[in-house]
Amino acid sequence: MTRVRDVTSQDLHLFGEIVARLERLDSDTDLREAVLLDLMRLLRADFGASYVWRPDHTRFRHGFSYNMDPANLKRYEDWFQFRDPMTRQLRQRRRASFVEEVLTRHDMIRTEFYNDFLARDGLHHGINMYVFDGDHDLGDFRIWRAASRPDFASREIDLLNALDPFLRRAMLRSAHRPEVLTPREADVAALVAKGCTDRDIGRLLNIGFATVRTHLNNAMRKRCCANRAELAAMVARGKLDS
Repeated sequence: MTRVRDVTSQDLHLFGEIVARLERLDSDTDLREAVLLDLMRLLRADFGASYVWRPDHTRFRHGFSYNMDPANLKRYEDWFQFRDPMTRQLRQRRRASFVEEVLTRHDMIRTEFYNDFLARDGLHHGINMYVFDGDHDLGDFRIWRAASRPDFASREIDLLNALDPFLRRAMLRSAHRPEVLTPREADVAALVAKGCTDRDIGRLLNIGFATVRTHLNNAMRKRCCANRAELAAMVARGKLDS
């Protein structure tokens, strides 16, 4: 049984809320997105992101984040994930780990990955968790604090270890099942298939450019599309809701 230190009554209440949410979420909900913000609160973190490793694409996909610049995350997805000096080793550990367990801070801050990616959003102290079922990667949680904040400690590792079985069980329920697009995401996808630009879509649906991008990215993630052309082709084939 995991023994967690330095936990307040508020922490215990939040931990219980996260567990209860994991138990009641249905298979159509992306539970990573449903719990990441509260997980950051529980770990007293500033930044969070989550991805799923896709062996068929040999890359991390289906990502989202909190308190990180979407443009910077796009740079990670397109470039920096292939030049990431730490994530492969962290993922191989298959448990909650401090980033410094695989790469010292002294070495980390000298890398291109830190200076041109992590530091742009202020990420400095890191802790990662990779959830597996056997050899099947169910998803990860990448949690960071700013340089002005204290290092993560054993408290955070203990909390993640305590949550691990609940996360694994809930993630297994939703594995391999497509998420349902919201009506607005479906509207955006349909307009993409008609050849509309993001600004055209914003004008037609009376929503902001950033909102269009959010709906478009969600639709592509839910349908495992690498770009808008793949999403448009899926709409044309009538496969959007399959």
